[in-house]
Amino acid sequence: MAVTAAATALTQLPAAGAEAAAAAGSCTTPGGTDFPKVGGNYGNQNYSALRGIHRGNLRRLGAAWVNRIEGGLTTGTNQSTTVAVGGVLYIESALGNVFAVDGGTGETKWKYTQTRGPVTRRGVAVGQGLVFTHGRGNWIIALDQETGAVAWERQITGYGNMEKVAITHHDGLLHVGTHDSARAAALALSATDGSLVWNFWGTPGPGEFGNDTWEGDSWQTGGATPWIHPALDPELGLVYWTFGNVRGNNSSQDGSGRGGQNLFSSSIVALEIATGKYRWHFQSIHHGIWDMDNVMAPVLADVRIRRRMRKIVVYGSKSGMYFILDRTDGSAPLGIDEVPVPQEPRQKTWPTQPFPRQGPWTETRVVDQPLGTSVPGDPNRAVPNYVRGALYDPHWDVPVLSIPGHGGGADWNHQSYSHSTGLVYTGFGYVAAAHSLTEASNGLRPPGEYQTGGVVAVDPATNEVRWKRRMPYSLAHGNGVLSTAGDLIYIGQPDGNLLCLDAGNGRELWRFQTGAAISSSPIMYEAGGVQYLAVYAGGTGIPYGDSAPRGDYLWAFRIGGNVPPAPAPPPPVIRRPVSGAPVEGHTVGNTVVLARTYNPATGTVGATESTAVNAMAPTHLRVPAGTTVTFVNPPDNIQVHGATQFFEGLFDVRLRPGESFAYTFERPGEYFFNDSYSPRPTGKIEVY
Repeated sequence: MAVTAAATALTQLPAAGAEAAAAAGSCTTPGGTDFPKVGGNYGNQNYSALRGIHRGNLRRLGAAWVNRIEGGLTTGTNQSTTVAVGGVLYIESALGNVFAVDGGTGETKWKYTQTRGPVTRRGVAVGQGLVFTHGRGNWIIALDQETGAVAWERQITGYGNMEKVAITHHDGLLHVGTHDSARAAALALSATDGSLVWNFWGTPGPGEFGNDTWEGDSWQTGGATPWIHPALDPELGLVYWTFGNVRGNNSSQDGSGRGGQNLFSSSIVALEIATGKYRWHFQSIHHGIWDMDNVMAPVLADVRIRRRMRKIVVYGSKSGMYFILDRTDGSAPLGIDEVPVPQEPRQKTWPTQPFPRQGPWTETRVVDQPLGTSVPGDPNRAVPNYVRGALYDPHWDVPVLSIPGHGGGADWNHQSYSHSTGLVYTGFGYVAAAHSLTEASNGLRPPGEYQTGGVVAVDPATNEVRWKRRMPYSLAHGNGVLSTAGDLIYIGQPDGNLLCLDAGNGRELWRFQTGAAISSSPIMYEAGGVQYLAVYAGGTGIPYGDSAPRGDYLWAFRIGGNVPPAPAPPPPVIRRPVSGAPVEGHTVGNTVVLARTYNPATGTVGATESTAVNAMAPTHLRVPAGTTVTFVNPPDNIQVHGATQFFEGLFDVRLRPGESFAYTFERPGEYFFNDSYSPRPTGKIEVY
């Protein structure tokens, strides 16, 4: 059911707008009446040429309607960005259902109910009178654009899991990516029946170009997943896919069994649209062991570089730097250098890594600030006791902490190129990560660290930062940017606020509370001659876990809209939480046992010394102000352990086996601490 502002019932546009047709002919034609695909146009510019909303009337921008598409759902993973064609919005919910919503009134026109269960979705494609979506089990489903009835379904097997990647439609083909597999691929399917037209593997097989960059048969489990939708240049006849991290030995951090550069991991690859034939590639990280792949959807633009117009592709994300490439041949008009980096022979590290000559747009080394300085202080400050490193410092068995981290930089959110300002905008995150072979999965995000971020504007003609604004939350996971001809940019936050910033300097001009975390891109369109801004506020747990509020709010805004904001949900917890629920201090004698685990079900302390992340017994102690807490290193431990409180710097002690230390917590607050012997075990004292 839609809640609608008075006098907003509008006439629906024709089924296909002129802008959709124009976008089909050029990758740089900006969106207008329609916003026909995720990314806006084939160049993923996320830009609207509509100029009816601008700084002069922004104060009058209000909600025209809101549609709780699933009737009030507050759970699930919502990463889908809506598209607008002919005055109708098309969106997927956390349950996998697809909705067509009237862009003028907010009323649901039809609903497709998913029959195969939920999978993570990032957006539908619209074309040939059909709406294309995913189904669990690697199904492609085509729905009638007018009614939502199933037109055809096809299961695609043998190429990895098929979800998360938004579907892109162009000229009778569906461009689809697979993921989360030992080996993954970019696929082109027939939009008529879903049959496979061509595929391109992220890890080449024997006889294919790039296979010799893999040691032995390590290519068979190399990963190299295309996590996000591609860009297309119909005039050049090329599609640009970005392939993600390598995962040899089932770990993105272990390179010991996969010597070589490991193509096409961490690469952008240009393929012929019609055939999938390889044309060129650029690898941004050789033989990656950090899960720092650059997986953001590439952005295409035509810019003047050194007095010459160049067709460029902007590539880069997690590493916090942009590689500006000529999209015709992959050359670097602004220069990219192979820079020697520290080596670890056991990891078979590559001797150099590529860096743009202009440098990164964010910090690439954590800093060691004195304890007790301002909180949070610099967002790239290091949690104490870790070995501190820079981007591409190698690791083995000792965790090395670096930034922006595999959950930071600009991960899989959508960047934007503005035709008005000539700048590329992206949200990003500071989420430092510690890498070593002792860490599960893709690295440890230390408990207690601040997970914040910002928005940056970069001039692609020079690859230099024009402005950067720090924000209270990480904006790296689905928080796409929309730029407009009104010299405004829009981005949603994990606290539910949709923001409008000045495209020229990043100053905040407007905000609206949507009621749930935003993990999608805002879009702009027209319906009945009225300009609208729309966003889907549903939310995902990355990087804030269960603290990120979820929902099913599809909002549309116009000048003069008067639907009130949603109630503000509890804001996300920006400090990485410790493991374990709170334990009342009086139940354990207001005591924390170092280097031991705790069983909350039985209230018992582990019998053996440990360096696990949860090796504080308990990890989360809750006490009233004025309580004295005792920290104990048990006599049967072997090592000297410690308690370093950060970032307030209240104490930093070392305890031999059998020793203890007491501290009285006078003020309410959260006080994190970790072990000086191994920083992984981390605890928190919650004082109320």
